[in-house]
Amino acid sequence: MVSSRENSSNPARIPALGLRVLVLIIVSILLMYIDNRENHLDAVRKSIGAAVYPVRVVVDAPVRFWSWLGESTTSRNDMELELGRLRAEKLLTNARLQRFTALEAENARLRALLDARARVRDQVRVAEIMSVDANPYDHSLVINVGSQDGAFDGQALVDAEGVVGQVIETGLMTSQAMLISDSDHALPVEVNRNGLRTIVVGTGEIDRLDLPFVVNNADIRAGDLLVTSGLGGAFPSGYPVAVVETVTRLPQEPYASVTARPAASLGQVREVMLIWSKPLAENVPDDEDVPDE
Repeated sequence: MVSSRENSSNPARIPALGLRVLVLIIVSILLMYIDNRENHLDAVRKSIGAAVYPVRVVVDAPVRFWSWLGESTTSRNDMELELGRLRAEKLLTNARLQRFTALEAENARLRALLDARARVRDQVRVAEIMSVDANPYDHSLVINVGSQDGAFDGQALVDAEGVVGQVIETGLMTSQAMLISDSDHALPVEVNRNGLRTIVVGTGEIDRLDLPFVVNNADIRAGDLLVTSGLGGAFPSGYPVAVVETVTRLPQEPYASVTARPAASLGQVREVMLIWSKPLAENVPDDEDVPDE
């Protein structure tokens, strides 16, 4: 009895295998020749390709899915990073725009001060406001000019629009000033239209002044410009102080009720000018910032 192992190694089967290989080679060559010459197998090839296509799609689907998922995740992460970067840039840009707006406003104020300084015949020096009193009934502020710069008690402060106040306490490097709207402040003025002299006092309101000593028959009306009269020595004459808003005649009273609006925007002022008038030239500091005009 011959074992199966001996049958599998039988040399008699080798010629049959070689014959099959030879036949396959001949058939392959013949098919290539026919396909190259006549293209008879093109339709067969297309049919086979169409039949195999669904199999390719099924086999390739997992690979495509994982590739799409990876690209989607990467794209989402990139978009989130880009969105975060754009938001940060937007905040930075907005902050810079706000700063530019502030600088533009400051530049406009300084230009106005320079224009006002050119019109002023007295000697002046620009000072910056360092702080404002938070007490609504105490209208005072601190400026960065003191006695070492030539500032003195009672010195007048103006801005580009008109009188702001006056120095009440001088330190070495800073000074405290009182606004004309303070209830303790009084200022001699005159009506620019006719020279009528009176006194303007603060009311404790930043946008209102009172004229308590105007008689009923005085020639004053709404819209009149009030300027410093120069009396008292602290304020040089001719600086705008306020504009009359209301005039109410009181027949039963010796004085009319007159209110005015400060010429300067007291609640928005950022820089002021200290004035050294010509008669007080001995108090003027020897400083290049205070030119003799």
